Amino acid sequence: MSTLSRRQVVSGLAGSTLATASLAGVSGEALAQSGRPQKFQTRELIDSGHQFFGSISRGLAQVVETAVHRWGQPNAYILGQEASGAFFAGARFGEGKMYTRNAGDRAIYWQGPSLGFDAGADGDRTMMLVYNLPSTEALFRRYGGLDGSAYLVGGFGFTALTADEIVVVPIRAGLGARLGVNLGYLKFTPESTWNPF
Repeated sequence: MSTLSRRQVVSGLAGSTLATASLAGVSGEALAQSGRPQKFQTRELIDSGHQFFGSISRGLAQVVETAVHRWGQPNAYILGQEASGAFFAGARFGEGKMYTRNAGDRAIYWQGPSLGFDAGADGDRTMMLVYNLPSTEALFRRYGGLDGSAYLVGGFGFTALTADEIVVVPIRAGLGARLGVNLGYLKFTPESTWNPF
C-alpha cells in the first residue's frame, strides 16, 4: 500500500495542475532583491484569472473588480489549487505559485484549521489577491478571517484574511458540497507540510 504525497492529494481533489506564467530571461533570485512588489492592474488580474480558471471563469471579472474597489490594486497574486473538508472542525491544504511584477515568482504552500457550523468537502482552483505586501518573505505567517460556503456541485466566491497591514483575498472556484460558516486561518509556508497549525 503506497502513501500519497500532499501534492498528489491536493492535485487529485482540486483538478489538473495549474498553468503557470514565467518572466523570460530573469532569474527569481535576482527579482527578489528588488524590494517591495509593484501593483498589478485590474485587467492583468482578470486576464490571468481567465487563463487559469478556464471555462469556469464566468463572474471572475465582477469578483476581481469588487475586491479592487474595496482594497485597491494588489501587489502580488497567487494561482493554485486546494482541498478542504469539515464537519464542525476542518482543515484546508493548498499549493500554488505567487506572482509579483518585480520581486520574483515563487512556490507557495498554505494550510489551516477551521472551526464553526460547517460541513462538507471541496476541491478548488484558487486565485489569491495580496495587498500591502512589503516583500515576498512577509507572506509567510498566519492570516485569520471568517469564511462561509453554500454550494452543491460547484461554487465561486471570495473572502478576506488579514495579518497586520497585509490583506489576502482568496477567490475560489471549485467542486464539492459545502454548507456553513467557520472561523479559521491560513498559514503560508515555503515548504509543504501536513500540519495545519
